[in-house]
Amino acid sequence: MSVTLTGGAVEALFDASQADNEHVLQLLDIRRCSSVSGPPRYRLKMSDGQHFLSCFVLATQLNNLIEENLLVPNCVCMVKKTINNTLRDGRHVVVVLDMEILKSAEETGGKIGNPTPYNPTGKTSSSQFSASCSSVPASPPSAAVPGPSYKNNSSHEKGFVGKSPMKASPMKAAPLKASPLKASPLKASPMKASPMKVSPMKASPMKASPMKASPMKASPTKATSDSPGSSSKVISIAGLNPYQSNWTIRARVTNKSSIRTWSNSRGEGKLFSFEILDESGEIKITAFNNEVDKFFSLVEQGKVYYITKATLKVANKQYTTLKNDYEMTLHAHSSIVPCDDSQGIPAVHCDFVPIAELENRDKDAIIDVIGVCKSAEDVSRITTKTSKEVSKRALNLIDTTGKVVTVTLWGEEAEKFDGSRQPVVAVKGARLSDFGGRSLSALFSSTVMVNPDLPEAFSLRAWYDQGGNAIDGQSLTETRSVGSGSKMNWKTLSDVKNEQLGHGEKADYFSCLATVLYIRKENCLYQACPSADCSKKVIDQQNGLYRCEKCNREFPNFKNRLLLSANLADFGDNQWVTCFQETAEILLGHSAETLGQLRDTDEAAFDEVFQKTNFTTHLFRNRVKLETYNDESRVKVIVMEVEQVDHREYSRRLLANIRKLAS
Repeated sequence: MSVTLTGGAVEALFDASQADNEHVLQLLDIRRCSSVSGPPRYRLKMSDGQHFLSCFVLATQLNNLIEENLLVPNCVCMVKKTINNTLRDGRHVVVVLDMEILKSAEETGGKIGNPTPYNPTGKTSSSQFSASCSSVPASPPSAAVPGPSYKNNSSHEKGFVGKSPMKASPMKAAPLKASPLKASPLKASPMKASPMKVSPMKASPMKASPMKASPMKASPTKATSDSPGSSSKVISIAGLNPYQSNWTIRARVTNKSSIRTWSNSRGEGKLFSFEILDESGEIKITAFNNEVDKFFSLVEQGKVYYITKATLKVANKQYTTLKNDYEMTLHAHSSIVPCDDSQGIPAVHCDFVPIAELENRDKDAIIDVIGVCKSAEDVSRITTKTSKEVSKRALNLIDTTGKVVTVTLWGEEAEKFDGSRQPVVAVKGARLSDFGGRSLSALFSSTVMVNPDLPEAFSLRAWYDQGGNAIDGQSLTETRSVGSGSKMNWKTLSDVKNEQLGHGEKADYFSCLATVLYIRKENCLYQACPSADCSKKVIDQQNGLYRCEKCNREFPNFKNRLLLSANLADFGDNQWVTCFQETAEILLGHSAETLGQLRDTDEAAFDEVFQKTNFTTHLFRNRVKLETYNDESRVKVIVMEVEQVDHREYSRRLLANIRKLAS
């Protein structure tokens, strides 16, 4: 394959602030630059056959090209996207954001042409490799093979570390004489200085008297929508990277959290976050403490804003589901200004995955999904590991692939959802689980949209109304009803012991038909914290108050909570199990508060509740795990769900098993 280098490409890329045109260049050398933290960074010496320049820097998301020995000296590559920046010390760099290997070093056979160093005027470049950059040796020729284009929607990049011997003073580009009428951008007047300057007067790097600074400076949170900042330009979210110091983005708020608080050994505080979108991508922004007071009421979901002077940092993927390597944090000098012009800014960006494709995706992947809600369970409440009660609701979504998946909504989303009219539901940023086959769970950061104004939603509704509703879709999720099918992990109690369920690294789950033999009524109730989100046991202060150590508060009352220990049996064995609040109330048929009142006022009626429960048969779904306490290991079984026996469904399952065994 013959390739021709793009003449004049070095000069064109060096002079362009941002380039999306394709240029064919040859890599002459690679140097790895010293870095205190973060991924390694590489400086490239690139040639267009006429000139060469060594101020090209490879974006870290393309480091795999070097690690896989695809990008090696003398190979020919197509540079598809770059962005130029000037570092704090005045050096000019060209960040390569996307490139494709066209010809390996072995195929090229050496340097093409006789290029000379490009010496631009008016800009300070690092035309020689830094002393702090070490040469990356070329790989063996066999490893240098042509590679595909490596595209990445996130074109952000960490700050470059590594000094060039060619240093320039940042003062050289500005005049040294200061006019008394010129306002200084380096020293503020007693009024608050803002990056959103509207004064047409020229700025000088020399410090001026505070009395001579222009009073025509806007507040950090106020500015005209058509003038987001005189010293910064509007760029796309995809074009953001830590090399830039002056920038403004115009984007729409697609998701906004409520204010959350924290308290720990380092102090307490509050925060909120929101997600923004433009035509190029998305990014998450977080505000803390004072910035919460400043910006929370200003930011509204669905509206478009100019945002500038926020801190860009590497995204913590534990707390964000967006496909962006970076996130922002607001600070005292940040500016958020409403923009009346929303033209060209999309309302939402979703990368929907067909439900049938979920079987091929990795566990814990973040997925955007859309489907028609065939059915929805009633809302229920569960207690988390942190003893916090939350609401949940399971939806069954179907799409044109004919596959069905269960999506779990939590909290307020679960409580307010209405599935009576089988709406189209889109969930952006759901987590894929392999629990019970394939299922999805909405996260705190997920966006749930009912009948969204999207082309995919309209086509799904048309498909469903014109015959899709008659399809008996195949579910990727094992049914959550313990009496409804063969997909459950049905076991007898003797199977649990013989197969040593729960002895592995993870807990096992099984379903069984069993009879209650005995329930310990002693200590089945405890006095718990009355707070809505806390279930910890309180301490009676013997003065009419009850103290919760978790909440660090005293209350005049408490709430009763159930913690049952019961013995279950089937035809082959028996097993002690634990039932927490929700399952215990279903099993006994009474609420914890009612039982607490009976225990205090009518002990005979209290005993009768337990007597009536003995020798009743139910369907149980259980979690089993081997636990060690005080050097003693024992299998602990926790009842997750309790249901009455649907004898018709249970008989069908038995008949299906008989037919299977007979065949």
